[in-house]
Order: sequence, then structure tokens, then C-alpha cells
Amino acid sequence: MQRVSRNPVSISAPARTVFILAVLLFAACEAQAKSPRPANVAGATVQGVVRDAEGVAQMGALVQVLSGNATVGKAFTDPNGHYVIALAELLPRRYSVRASATLFIPATRENLQLKTGSRTVVNLTLATLFETTSWLPSDRRRPDEPADDWKWTLRSTANRPILRVLDDGETVLLSAGDGEAEGPRRGQIQARATVEGGSGGFGNSGVRTTLEANRELPAGADLLMQAQLGSAFGEDSRGAATEVATGYQRRSSFGTSRTIVRYASHPELVAGGVAGVQTVDIRSAQLTQMGDMAELEVGGSLRAVHAGSDAFQAAPFVRLTAHPSGTWMVQYRMASARDVQGIADMDAADDDIPVAIVANGKLRLEQGRHHELSVAHKMGRGTVEVTVYHDSLDNAHVAGVGAGLVDAALASPGLDAMPGAMVDTANGSFEALAGGYSGAGASVELDETLMPGLVGALEYTMGKALAANSAAASTFEGSVAAMKARSAESATVALRGKIGSTRVRASYRWQPVRTLTSVNPYGNPRDEGYLSFTVRQPVRWGNHLPQGLDATIDVTNLLAQGYRPFVSADGQTLYFAQAPRTLQAGLSFSF
Repeated sequence: MQRVSRNPVSISAPARTVFILAVLLFAACEAQAKSPRPANVAGATVQGVVRDAEGVAQMGALVQVLSGNATVGKAFTDPNGHYVIALAELLPRRYSVRASATLFIPATRENLQLKTGSRTVVNLTLATLFETTSWLPSDRRRPDEPADDWKWTLRSTANRPILRVLDDGETVLLSAGDGEAEGPRRGQIQARATVEGGSGGFGNSGVRTTLEANRELPAGADLLMQAQLGSAFGEDSRGAATEVATGYQRRSSFGTSRTIVRYASHPELVAGGVAGVQTVDIRSAQLTQMGDMAELEVGGSLRAVHAGSDAFQAAPFVRLTAHPSGTWMVQYRMASARDVQGIADMDAADDDIPVAIVANGKLRLEQGRHHELSVAHKMGRGTVEVTVYHDSLDNAHVAGVGAGLVDAALASPGLDAMPGAMVDTANGSFEALAGGYSGAGASVELDETLMPGLVGALEYTMGKALAANSAAASTFEGSVAAMKARSAESATVALRGKIGSTRVRASYRWQPVRTLTSVNPYGNPRDEGYLSFTVRQPVRWGNHLPQGLDATIDVTNLLAQGYRPFVSADGQTLYFAQAPRTLQAGLSFSF
């Protein structure tokens, strides 16, 4: 048997030195691994989804994580709109996440605080230029509806922050934004030209050519400009209607401020025997972001109207919106004018023309005050919203048509052929001021996402509306004066969103035939009464037509429902209507 030596193995001096150094190096690595990493070398992950304003995922969008003007990480979205950006090093400072894609305005989330080793989810929504500025004559929205349709889908072009706790207990930012979609690159100009024709309602008939432009200025400012020239059909046209507007907007880390100045001239309108109405509007508002939980809008408009004599009107508004959690929204709103109830309404291109009536030598305008409290809750793919409101109206305006009176106004331009009304000689429509009323109401709205980008909604509203008096009146003024407020209800079914590349907005709103004004007039615009719809379709023909060409059609009250006839003592027939029928179609080109 071989004998094994019990003496230790002899190790040379160089080998012992190498072994000792290896042991010391291993111990140092272990100590380094167990010690906390410095903040300036810690990593983080940013991920999320990029969609358009209708909720459709965008493939191939470039997403960048920025530190100042430097890009520290970037990625492109996959076919489902997802992206993941891993940051190897994370300096102790605030970052921003920016998404950009062809034919869209970049969207940016500012002041993002990334934590060591965190997983931050930032969902961004891209919008086109005119979805952001809301200068889109054929894409109407409710006066109380934000430009990004938040109330219909509980998501936001503004990328409102929502916190969510994952299964592993980690809290991440589900979506985030700076309150406004970012405009074009500094110094870049984007524009749209639109040509529309048809019977567009009171003050909007004939052919209208509109040019809109946006330019971003230094220091986060934007310059908005719009010009519109209209001409009526036929030989009796009194001249071209003209509207010109310019606006200045400035964004900051606290919110957005906006000022708009608008001038309009409508020679086709006749009031009190005087042809021509001119208006000047000065509108200003401030949107303040109060952290991630609330935003406050404060502003108003100052309007001057000239129609034979002069009248001035101030209309302030306040809107406070709170987001106590990711699925709840609470909002209080006070408004004085129907067409300007928030900062998103200030630059709308299709504002209502103020109805100005001469009475006792003075020019009268509609006066009102609307208070509203609403609560919305997201449940699965749908949303439930409950609203209570109170309205106080003086000189509430009513609308109708009557070709015979228009002929009289054209034949006797110096006479008041229709006392107590403003007549549009281009299409035979008129508007008048009736009495006032005060009352409370409530509404319930349910909406459901039918498919990505397409939402259906149901709404029931109760409140008050002006109704025709069954007793006969011998004069037009007497008929208007006899109108009284009555309790009424309305029901609406709506479909809004995008089907393929076609944008659709359709609704049917029913209310009693006897009523001549909308129930909840600050929440239900007249141009969406009964069967109404808007369709916007991109026009494509290979490489023969440029990108950005769209065809539009806009219809209000297609079936001409809700018309109430009135025969005056001289045999003329008028029709009062809560929503007179209108039809417009045209082409627009964005470049």
C-alpha cells in the first residue's frame, strides 16, 4: 500500500502572492457589491405606450428621455405602441420624456423625477396641430368638453398623471404630461387651409375660406393666427363676411396662459333695420397645474358689439378640476357665455355670433350665469358621470327660419321688417331674444369604449327650456314674448372617435317638440340637436395627392325635426326651431 504523506504541499512564493491578491480582490468586490451605489451611477427604466388622440397605438414613434437638451436614452415604439428605455446612469436631476412621429405634434412630459432602480411608466398621447389648438371648424365639441375628449374616455391628450400600484407593490407613473401637447419645433410654422360651402346656419352660409397657422416662439410661447373670408350665394349678397383672430400662448412648468383677440364683420346680418354687425372679442385665461391632483382655469372675455348702436359684455369663467385618484374626477365650473367656458374654447373658429336686438333705443344681448358640479368615475372600459347644475338666463335667444321676412328685409333695408329679431339675409334664418328664466337641473352620462378609438355614449338630462305658448299671437314680437320656461328632459345617444382613418362624430338628441331651446343650454350646444354628424375623411390617391388633404361634411338636424310654425297677422309663416337644419362640406389641407 502506498503511503500518503501528511506533510503540507509546498507552494512557491510567487504562487502564494497571487493567491493572496486574488483573495483580497474577491473580498473587495464583495464589499463593493454590498455597499450602496452612488446616485450618479444608478440606473432606471422608462416604459409606456404612445397613442394618438383617439386612443390608437402608434408604431414607430420616437421616444426620448431628455436631460435639458441632451438625449440620455431613446427607443422606437413597437406595433402595439410600446417602448422601453433602459438608462445605465442616472444623474440627480429632473428629466423629460418626449414622443414624436410623422404628421403629429410631439408630446412631452416635463419635470419627471426618476428614482434609483425605478420602473417609470409614461404613456404619451400625440395630437395633430389642430387637435391641440382646436381651430377645426368641422370638428365640433361640446362647450364643456375638453379639447382632448377626456370626459368621453378618461384619458387625456394632456397626459394627466395617474398613479398605479403594481402587484409587486411598486408604485409607477401610469401616464404623465405637461398639460399641453408640445407645439412645432421652435421657429417652425404649421398651417391649414380650408374651403367650405353650404348652408352653415346663422351667419355661416355660402362659401368660407379659412387659413390657420401656428408658430412656436422662443421660451415656450406660441403665436396663433386665423383669417376667414366668406361670401354668400346669389345676387343679393351684401358683402363678404370677415373674421380675423390672433393669439399668444405661453407655457411654463406651472401651466399655460393664453390671450386671443378676434374681430368679425357680418354685412349679411340685419338687426333693427340696420345692415351689418361687427364684433371685437378680447379673451384671456390662465391654466394652472396644482401638482398632479388638480388644475385651475380662470379667465373670461370682453366683447364689444356694434349693430346700429353699441353694447359691451364681460363674461368670466372658472373651472376647477380635481383628480383624487386614477379613476375619479370632480369638477366645478362657472360660466357666463355659452361659447367660452374654458381655455380650450377660446380659439374656436366657429363661435356663435352674438344676438343683438335694439329695444327702447338700447342694444340688448343675452346674459347668463351657469354653475355646475360633476363627478366622473371610470369603471372598466366605460365611464359614468353625474352632473348637477343651475342656470340663470336673461334675454335667452331662440332661432328659426322664415324666407318671407328675409325678402322683406332685402326689399326695405332701411326699415325694421322683423322687429325684435336679427335676420341672416344669406339663408333665411333669424335669431331673437326671448324672456329669461332660472332653474336647476341634472344629467347622467354613460359611455363605453366599443373598440380602440371609438366610444359610444348615452346621456339623460332634465332641467328647463323655453317652450312655445299654445295661445295664438298676432305679431312676431308677441309670439317671442309669450314663450315661457317649462320643465323638460332630453336624451342623447352619441358615437365619437375614429374608424380606420375616418373621424366620425354622430349624435341624436331628443327633447319635447314644444321646447325651443336646449335643456341645459351650457352643456348641450344647438348645433348637435336631433340627428347631427360630422365626418372627416383623409383623401388619398397614391402619390398624386399630397399628405394632409381631408374631406369634411358637417350636418345638423338632418331630418329637420322640432320646427314650430307661426303665422303672423300679415300671413307670413315663420318656423321656430331649437336646432335649424344646416349642411356644410369642404376640403382642408394641412401643411
